[in-house]
Amino acid sequence: MEPGGGGDALPRLRRPGRRGPEPRDPQQPQPPARGGGTAEESTAVEKTMRPLTRLNIHSAFWILASITVTYYFDFLKNIKETMQADSWWLACGTCLLAACLSVAFYCILYLEWYCGIQDYDEQYPALIPITTATFIAAAICFNVALWPVWSFLTPVLLFIQFMGVVMLVSLLG
Repeated sequence: MEPGGGGDALPRLRRPGRRGPEPRDPQQPQPPARGGGTAEESTAVEKTMRPLTRLNIHSAFWILASITVTYYFDFLKNIKETMQADSWWLACGTCLLAACLSVAFYCILYLEWYCGIQDYDEQYPALIPITTATFIAAAICFNVALWPVWSFLTPVLLFIQFMGVVMLVSLLG
């Protein structure tokens, strides 16, 4: 038996986000964290603590980089010219991106905000793989459609735009 193992042959792993030592026996009540109250109340307070602010330096950087790429590379003008050239790749990429964003907004706006479901990835496990697959397909379509415009810079510019959109959407949820 290892010390601190609580009778198990394997050591216990700590859950992320918890401070202090892990209890030896989860069935026994724990002493209050900071005076008065029960252990259940102290864990309820820990669960309701909000994470750091959503707008930080990292997200502001990607949003500003996306705005800069849009302005200096005439991103919208080039997209418009590619659309006028009847690019099937761009049309397919746009449809796939619309499907991907629809699922993302369904998760954020409907499931999280309206229904109050915080762990929708556990209740609806197929949503994240479907969204990922449609986004990868859309990215491939956009790269093929816009390759004649920016050539080897196309994946870099699209990645910067993607990160800017992701950081902008993350401000919502």
